Amino acid sequence: MPRPLWTGAISFGLVTIPIKVVSATENHSISFHQYHREDMGRIRTRKVCELDGKVLSQDEIGKGYEVAKDRTVPVTDEELDRMPLPTAKAIEIVAFVEADSIDPVRISDSYYLAVDGQVAAKPYALLRKALERSDKVAVAKFAWHNRERLGLLRVRDDAIVLHSMRWPDEIRSPESLAPRETELDEDEIERAVQLTDSMALDDISGFRDRYREALEELLTAKSEGKALPAAAGEEEEEPGKVMDLMAALNASVKAAKETRGEDATVHEMTPGRSRTRKKAPAKKTASKKTTATAKKQPAKKTAAKTAAKKRTAS
Repeated sequence: MPRPLWTGAISFGLVTIPIKVVSATENHSISFHQYHREDMGRIRTRKVCELDGKVLSQDEIGKGYEVAKDRTVPVTDEELDRMPLPTAKAIEIVAFVEADSIDPVRISDSYYLAVDGQVAAKPYALLRKALERSDKVAVAKFAWHNRERLGLLRVRDDAIVLHSMRWPDEIRSPESLAPRETELDEDEIERAVQLTDSMALDDISGFRDRYREALEELLTAKSEGKALPAAAGEEEEEPGKVMDLMAALNASVKAAKETRGEDATVHEMTPGRSRTRKKAPAKKTASKKTTATAKKQPAKKTAAKTAAKKRTAS
């Protein structure tokens, strides 16, 4: 099991469940060091006092809040630990809500809650079963890193997951970011919906970090003195170029179908033309030919009359 990040208990009414908080995710990103280009010497970040220029160790560093310019109020860890917070060592469940009532933008980090000792096994399983059968998630409060947080508890397989959430006043309003009203053709909307259908998946577990894989290939090639991998060719869009939205949608639907191994035939649609438009009946086509023939007949009669007059004159 990974090293616990926090230990405490879940407060479920009068039920207490000792737990350990374990990170639910792993960071597989490749990290780089900073170095001096001239001699490849490492460059490190040092914590230096701006008054005496001394490099400080972590034991010499304290916390403080700047209440005014040139005036800082020091705060110790002991003072923070003594604050009267009921959630200091407990994840206190305060409500149960429907899962779809939680805006995903409020969720930040995710953690697994592991039982802390055999005494926690039964109440842990009880809470898990209650969440499963009620089809609800639990909203909770907990204090971590010297601040009270809002959390969300839900079941994943046989474990209870804690999602830390933003407080309502921490979510910015998107109103100022939304584009001004624009006209959309109904055919464009229909094609966009068709694109979502052609790209629909039941499982997204197969996605991989292609950038990290390419970066690993680059680092391996450089370390072994081999040729660097060829760059992937990309067509750059001309800046300021007006997009043909329907053409882009048609091409996207075709590409999505080819990726899934489906028939890539796309009946192209253009704005203003309904895809339910019917072809003209065959009899109308025939009537056009008849009209064209009728128009040619007077010309033949005129030519015959002219020939007859010449014979009479001769």
